[in-house]
Amino acid sequence: MLASPINPADINVIQGTYPTLPPLPAVGGNEGVGEVLEVGRRVTALKPGDRVILAVNNLGTWRTQGVFPEEALLPVPSDVPVLCAATLSVNPCTAFRMLADFERLAPGDSVIQNAANSGVGQAVIQIAKASGIKTINVVRDRADLPKLVERLVALGADHVITEEMLRKPEMKDIFKDTPKPRLALNCVGGKSTTEMLRHLQPKGTMVTYGGMAKQPVTVPVRAFIFQDVRLRGFWMSQWRKDHAQDRDSVSSMMDALFQLIRRGQLSTPACTPVPLQDYRAALENSMKPFTSSKQILLL
Repeated sequence: MLASPINPADINVIQGTYPTLPPLPAVGGNEGVGEVLEVGRRVTALKPGDRVILAVNNLGTWRTQGVFPEEALLPVPSDVPVLCAATLSVNPCTAFRMLADFERLAPGDSVIQNAANSGVGQAVIQIAKASGIKTINVVRDRADLPKLVERLVALGADHVITEEMLRKPEMKDIFKDTPKPRLALNCVGGKSTTEMLRHLQPKGTMVTYGGMAKQPVTVPVRAFIFQDVRLRGFWMSQWRKDHAQDRDSVSSMMDALFQLIRRGQLSTPACTPVPLQDYRAALENSMKPFTSSKQILLL
């Protein structure tokens, strides 16, 4: 193993609150990039020296070496940077699928999302930008808000607003040059989600893939009756299970992401590389509020 990030889901697994848990004893981590050192005599798709990422959950990536079945690994081109490959199989894949699978979006359409500074949020901004789709990005107010806005705009964000602004009349100014979104991506829950929902187009879709606020998604009756909005959920782990035998769908998605990386349209999320021996500090930093930099263990 070369590098592996610390994701919120990894913490939830350790806490025992994640929907799927490995048998104990277990190695932490669900994402990362490795280099093949040896292969069994029946292995045909991989060879020593290949870079690989894990395509199966609960195999454990916070380790220096591992033995994995061939079908659990996906090859990564050598021109994909290590840190980019290490953070590729969860957040960018989640962003790609949510943009592709719930609404037929065309250039000029818009998407609204909260937790826009998260790993998924950063990937949504870049993938949408490459497709000509505008993004309205909601973040929590903070001391360094101007720096965060500047960073997200540099990634391709069209609008960056705070959760408080969702409730203000000034939102109308955004929709003078940006159409109301057909798709909303929710990773927070609570008031943020309810207010974001109000700005959806009629018959639009909200996809929930996280619940950082630990509060339920509350939907006004008006949104259901008069706007006919659709509420859906998405979990990348379930998508992988459902498509375990559909290698073409997986390969097509990964090839599209590799092309975006090569064209400079998808970059590594803001991250902090940490030597493995400093894992305690990395774990603590990953759980701090307002964290925009992903901790990546260098193995």
